[in-house]
Amino acid sequence: MTAFELAVQDAAGIAVAGRVRPDRVELASALSTGGLTPSIGLIRAAVDAGLEVHVLVRPRLGGFEYSATDRALIVADARAALDAGAAGVVVGGTRDGRVDIDVVRAVQDIAGDAEITFHRAFDTVADRPSALSTLAGLGVTRVLTSGGATSAADALDDLRALHRLAAGAVQIMAGAGVDASNARAVAATGVDALHASARRTVIGTDILALGSDPDSSGGRHETTDETAAIAIRDALSG
Repeated sequence: MTAFELAVQDAAGIAVAGRVRPDRVELASALSTGGLTPSIGLIRAAVDAGLEVHVLVRPRLGGFEYSATDRALIVADARAALDAGAAGVVVGGTRDGRVDIDVVRAVQDIAGDAEITFHRAFDTVADRPSALSTLAGLGVTRVLTSGGATSAADALDDLRALHRLAAGAVQIMAGAGVDASNARAVAATGVDALHASARRTVIGTDILALGSDPDSSGGRHETTDETAAIAIRDALSG
């Protein structure tokens, strides 16, 4: 059966995951931006909840071409996440349009037996089949991909081709725009797992806008929608 990974970003999301029981969670902060490294306190809370926690390690917004300082921070944050009990880390990077092998190897050096997922930096490379071969050779556990499209549901043929190309050497996890309406179709490509965030927006009572994001006014924030998460889980198991 296709595994279900639920992306969560706060304490409420951890509680939802505890009730929905996905196969694992990807823990991040600021999912609306594509996700950033979460706090160590949030990591510990997710681990303490008895979840299989895979921590996104992404040090900044923007692209995935990282400086030596960025790479050092990725390694330090990955080590801290694993020391806090995470089952795996989700990392990635590119260099000149290809997989940044150095950042993957640096994380592998401190990961031990923990799982490593290469995130959607994969979708930005010029040659995805070649990148997949590189990542399989490096021994990463899985690759998160939309098949290069805005939504995984728009790249079913590409996902099917990547799954065939992987041939079991590395897991293919489809993500981006996955919900209950398309989960079965995406799973039918043969991918090993689906990744979804099942988010909803909460409107608070604050009226002060913080920072430069216009959506910060009104106290808006996103959290996990339990009903949506259950619907995805049930679509995969039905």
